[in-house]
Amino acid sequence: MSKQRAKGTAAETAVVRFLQDHGFPHAERRALHGTADRGDITGVGPVVLEVKNHKALDLAGWLKELEAEILNAGAMTGAVVAKRRGTTDAAAWYAILPFGDLVELLRDAGYGDGNGR
Repeated sequence: MSKQRAKGTAAETAVVRFLQDHGFPHAERRALHGTADRGDITGVGPVVLEVKNHKALDLAGWLKELEAEILNAGAMTGAVVAKRRGTTDAAAWYAILPFGDLVELLRDAGYGDGNGR
């Protein structure tokens, strides 16, 4: 296994363990699906999670990849979980998603005045 692949596997495993320890017992790493990638983590409802463990951030590229994965998975939304340098604690990592998706999640959770689209 390459060094980069090992880093990715370790990060995905840390995210799965965190999710399982925090109320998502069915969270698991998703098997690779070639060109029809559906994200890295499954078992968290209609949400795609793409996990990244890179030195440099590529927000635009990662969000473009996430958008395709959401479509491939038929998911409601998704987020990129990017490892924060200097910590292995997944709770301290970054969750990145389009702002419009965050607003929709807040509205679906009952927040907002109900006058939005």
